[in-house]
Amino acid sequence: MADYFGTYDHQEIEKKWQKVWENNRTFKVELDSSKPKYYVLDMFPYPSGQGLHVGHPEGYTATDIVSRYKRMKGFNVLHPMGFDSFGLPAEQYAVKTGTHPAITTKKNIANMRRQIKALGFSYDWDREVQTTDPDYYKWTQWIFLKFYNSYFDEKEQKAKPIEELPIPDGLSEEEKEAYIADHRLAYESEAPVNWCPELGTVLANEEVVGGVSERGGHPVIRKPMRQWMLRITKYADRLLKGLEGLDWSDSIKKLQHDWIGKSVGAEVDFKVDGYDEDIKVFTTRPDTLFGATYMVLAPEHELVDKITTDEYREKVVDYREAASRKSDLDRTDLAKEKTGQFTGAYAINPVNGEKIPVWISDYVLVSYGTGAIMAVPAHDTRDYEFAQAFGLPIVEVVKPSEGKEVEGCFAGEGTAINSGQFDGLSTEEFKEKITDWLEEKGCGKKAVNFKLRDWLFSRQRYWGEPFPIVHGEGGSVHPISENDLPVMLPEVDRYKPTGDGEPPLNNSKEWVNVTLPDGTKGKRETNTMPQWAGSCWYYLRYIDPKNDQAAFDGEKEKYWLPVDLYIGGAEHAVLHLLYSRFWHMLLHDLGYVESPEPFKKLVNQGMILGEDGQKMSKSRGNVVNPDDVMDQYGADSMRLYEMFMGPLEATKPWSMQGVEGVHRFLSKVWRLIVDEQTGELCSRVVDADMDEETTRLLHQTIKKVGSDVEGFGFNTAISQMMIFANHTNKLEQKPRWALEQFVKVLAPFAPHMCEELWEKLGHEGTMAYEPWPEYDEELTKEKEVELAVQIKGKIKDRITVAADASEDQIKEKALASEKVQAAMAGKEPRKIIVVKSRLVNIVV
Repeated sequence: MADYFGTYDHQEIEKKWQKVWENNRTFKVELDSSKPKYYVLDMFPYPSGQGLHVGHPEGYTATDIVSRYKRMKGFNVLHPMGFDSFGLPAEQYAVKTGTHPAITTKKNIANMRRQIKALGFSYDWDREVQTTDPDYYKWTQWIFLKFYNSYFDEKEQKAKPIEELPIPDGLSEEEKEAYIADHRLAYESEAPVNWCPELGTVLANEEVVGGVSERGGHPVIRKPMRQWMLRITKYADRLLKGLEGLDWSDSIKKLQHDWIGKSVGAEVDFKVDGYDEDIKVFTTRPDTLFGATYMVLAPEHELVDKITTDEYREKVVDYREAASRKSDLDRTDLAKEKTGQFTGAYAINPVNGEKIPVWISDYVLVSYGTGAIMAVPAHDTRDYEFAQAFGLPIVEVVKPSEGKEVEGCFAGEGTAINSGQFDGLSTEEFKEKITDWLEEKGCGKKAVNFKLRDWLFSRQRYWGEPFPIVHGEGGSVHPISENDLPVMLPEVDRYKPTGDGEPPLNNSKEWVNVTLPDGTKGKRETNTMPQWAGSCWYYLRYIDPKNDQAAFDGEKEKYWLPVDLYIGGAEHAVLHLLYSRFWHMLLHDLGYVESPEPFKKLVNQGMILGEDGQKMSKSRGNVVNPDDVMDQYGADSMRLYEMFMGPLEATKPWSMQGVEGVHRFLSKVWRLIVDEQTGELCSRVVDADMDEETTRLLHQTIKKVGSDVEGFGFNTAISQMMIFANHTNKLEQKPRWALEQFVKVLAPFAPHMCEELWEKLGHEGTMAYEPWPEYDEELTKEKEVELAVQIKGKIKDRITVAADASEDQIKEKALASEKVQAAMAGKEPRKIIVVKSRLVNIVV
């Protein structure tokens, strides 16, 4: 017997069972082909210095309930945890304090691991991974080399080893190398990026707000820098098609659809007047070509320097400088005032031969389409606003359908006007005919465009995975042999990059300078991989985390993949999921994984707000530390409350009163089984048959909780368990068998207390693998139901009828009620509406 008595002592109980689970490695799992598998995955956390707040464990609690339930249902459950431990915050802390990022990261991981274990999650901790572990990032580097040493076969729509790339005849050795480099799935490029001199790194568009960094508010400029890129655009179609078979919410699928942004239209070539140059544009509305009255290039477009006249050069230079200080998000904000600058050049509209002016404007991005647009102000809102601002011509070429009044520009479909021989055609017909005409004239063709850009895959920072690349003399690139991986991250004294964009690794001269196998000198790549790299494939390492010969074993991948359930925040709905799917598709193409997609079902938990209804943040002072909640009420109370707050996907505010209420429920369950005076089994728990109501309620509870866990309706499952506990509490004699089944049903939600109660009920060992209770469908059915009887919308009586009573029988019983007859005052009913199991509405 435990050395405590009576009341529900959550602290002692939770310590006891966490120790039992850890010592016995209760949740350790191995490949077992005799059982069906179930792989449950959490989006692993970044180990921040603040540790967890109560919002973080919401998803972890949901996956743990499902994991424990599936084990009891006979599944072989893989439920791992690790840490996404590379990243900018640890490096910034190092710059500020001089503490090596590895030290802070190790300390933060230890704290977060302690917090996670304190919540009783049933992870197989033998499988823990950390992206900063050389035994892990060795294989991140290995996957990068697979990208580098592969090309995309357009015909077969899959990646293949670079050795299989067909090379045209007649190329010199230098031309061959350039041709191969142009086809590698990992390649170097001079790319305009969001560069933050203060942070010393490139920032993603989402990390720049109003021209400054989201973290710290430092100025951000656009500047071209040498970057490693991954050709994710080659997979754009497959990334779209793959979504169709996934059990993800429509909203998440739409986010990915929109990010990839597939458009079908035409590419059109506009000759630049006076130059042997073409401006290529992509348009989804080639039917509006006759209405193109000017062109706009992105400020960074390669032709700007060449075609700008001396008269406008100074103004163009100033405008480009201003545009370089804005992020892509700022530049494409529909609400902002349109700005631009004429270049002095003109282009020839290929459909009517007219000269149209060429402008530059920051609302056109060099990273989207061709970096140039034909502007049709009569039929595009942004072009219309720009034309209005700068007094440019507006020519209507699409007439709306009859009776449709339009003010300003008309962006819809209709009938062609002012379009020469194409007048009178519908938009769809015109699109087809003008595209054929452009192809025939050699000045355009049908095309598909994607909003998705190739993935900028380098960062100018220290705390990230080193690239397995050496740069040789004359610009040659040498991948490190797979046998020489990992390329270890060296220890450095200075973490802050120089103001000109040189990464901190450049300071480590001994590490940077190497001798290549042929005796020539080389320099290691000093950029590091982005934080996304390690999280792209961690779900694969979990299946075989100690393997030093391969990233993972193929047989284990076939057994465990795909992930059956993935739960995490919606903030990762696009990039992380898109990047992971991209990496997985490459590994699938090369034969390393059998599953075509990594994540079968995805659920996004909602945000937990502070008690003030605001997002939790240190500055608002509304962050709730789970350590404090667990000290006062226990891990089981916190787990149960997080699931009881509302639907998993909903945003909801925290309430300590709510935690207290759930704690009272658990204390009530405890008292159902345990004598508060002695700590022994309560004398009212007996081996006795259940009455009819208890039997029905138990079977209903088993059925509903199981169904709700399968459907992630955890809050309604808890409500049902509360109903059963309240009923059982009123019984003079409490049937032991009923309580045992109830404890099993509650166990995935409140595992510590249920383990203790299971022991009190006379059982030995953990209940983690006890079979989930069965229910009898017949026994779940109500024998009788109570219905309200309404007249003129007011309840006049309540009647009890057989659960399977017909409508006629229900009407007869309702009309026979003395209270109903008195309310009707001798009037005949005009209509009687029966809502099964709820009410009878009589209209007189």
